[in-house]
Amino acid sequence: MVPYLATLDVAHELVEHVSWLIHARRHEAGSRWRRLGCFKQALPVLAHLRKNETFAQVAAGFGVSVATAWRYADETLEVLAAWAPGLREALAGLGEGDFVVVDGTLIPADRIAADEPYYSQKHRKHGMNVQVIARPDGTPLWFSRALPGRTHDLTAARAHGIVQACLTREILVLADRACQGAGATVRTPCYGHRELPGHYQRYNRAHARLRAPGERAFAQLKAWRILRKARCSTNRISRIVQAVHTLLTSDYSG
Repeated sequence: MVPYLATLDVAHELVEHVSWLIHARRHEAGSRWRRLGCFKQALPVLAHLRKNETFAQVAAGFGVSVATAWRYADETLEVLAAWAPGLREALAGLGEGDFVVVDGTLIPADRIAADEPYYSQKHRKHGMNVQVIARPDGTPLWFSRALPGRTHDLTAARAHGIVQACLTREILVLADRACQGAGATVRTPCYGHRELPGHYQRYNRAHARLRAPGERAFAQLKAWRILRKARCSTNRISRIVQAVHTLLTSDYSG
């Protein structure tokens, strides 16, 4: 491979922030000398996440072996994922009178036809199901761990404890048709086989208007191109999502 100069479209301050987290982890672990310093370790990992470059491409660009690039990425992902909030932490400060948007998306992944649990009938492709809780303006509060793509959104929301957690705090949840039947504080659009009465149509329009900004959460997540088409093991996708969430909620995300 031939290395070349390229630009990474993230804020310089974000790279510095990640490098300080790496430095703190190295100091805590008592790590010995490394080929790359903390800042130069953060750069290839962010390039891997942002541009979905392979470890071979990253290794060639930064003058390290593929094994070293993989090890640096694994270490940095662990550091970043540790800062991602849990469900209870994400909902802290919210209560009666507040509302959130809950939605699901598929993270496409390379799988073979035999991997049936990972095949989503809805999206007609293999991948992993990830749920998000977002503020009304689309700011992500929490991303779930990834489940096999065939998992229904309502099943996933219940499995992650989203429905019960929001009920406990009396938080109104706006969700799409996939969550019909969730009960509790979950509100979904009205659907019928015949034309809906006028007041139901007005309700659906208001519901859609309030939910629409929530789509921004997934747009921000998939701005990190590794989550547009994951080539890694499905076991690593949850950690990648958590790491990207930490980057999104950083004050230095740009």
